[in-house]
Parts: sequence; C-alpha cells; structure tokens
Amino acid sequence: MSTETPEFSRVPKAGLQRSPHVPTGRGLGTQAPGEGYALGIAHREVARLTFEHEHDRHDIEVGVALVGAKRASLIGRGPQLGDVSVALRLFGLIEGVVVDHALAAPFAGLAHSYVAQRRFVDAIADGDLLRLTGDTSH
Repeated sequence: MSTETPEFSRVPKAGLQRSPHVPTGRGLGTQAPGEGYALGIAHREVARLTFEHEHDRHDIEVGVALVGAKRASLIGRGPQLGDVSVALRLFGLIEGVVVDHALAAPFAGLAHSYVAQRRFVDAIADGDLLRLTGDTSH
C-alpha cells in the first residue's frame, strides 16, 4: 500500500519501509510483530528458576527472549509463552534445576552486547526451534 509523499521539510512517516523486500542474512535477524513482548514473558519465566550466581539472570532473560522471538518470527507471528518455553527447554533451563556456570555460559554477556545477541541468535538452527513444541503447563 502506498502512502502520500511527506511534504518538504517534514520528517518521513515512521512506518514506511524503504523497500518492499526486507533484507535477510546473518546479523539482520528475523522480524515479527511485537518481539519485545518476548522479553516480558522471559522475565516472568526466568524468575521461576534458581540461580547459583544471580548476576547470570539478566543475560539468560535476554537470550531466552531472543530465541523465543526468533521462533515466533519464523512462524510469522508475535511471541507467545510457548515460544519462550521452547527456548528454555532448548538450553535445559527447567524448574528444579539450579542454573550454574555451565548452563549460563552460552548466555554470557548477552544483555550488554548487540553483536553478541545477533551472533547467539544466528547460531540457533531454525529447524531446532520449529521441531520443538511449546508446553505451557507448569
């Protein structure tokens, strides 16, 4: 759908895409509506976990949210609880297991580095995410 050209000296409309073809590839991510919602879900779900070192919590929240958002975007929708549940199970993060250094290692530094976040998400195979189902029962 085309929209009117903005008048001279006005800021371009924020929702306009520059191209009808969204660029894809390593480091560019997969876009879906409402990906930020995955962070809220991940925050709530990671709060149920027990940590050996509390400073690992935020990195794991961010990593789980990113993987959940990627799974949702592969399906073409916004993230849901099932997507975050798949991400948690993919890394063995389940209730009753103490998250130690070994479980937290893949997530180290994710909360503070966009480059690390892109590398982390790109390393997860699409097939692994789509094969698992989201069990939302707790």
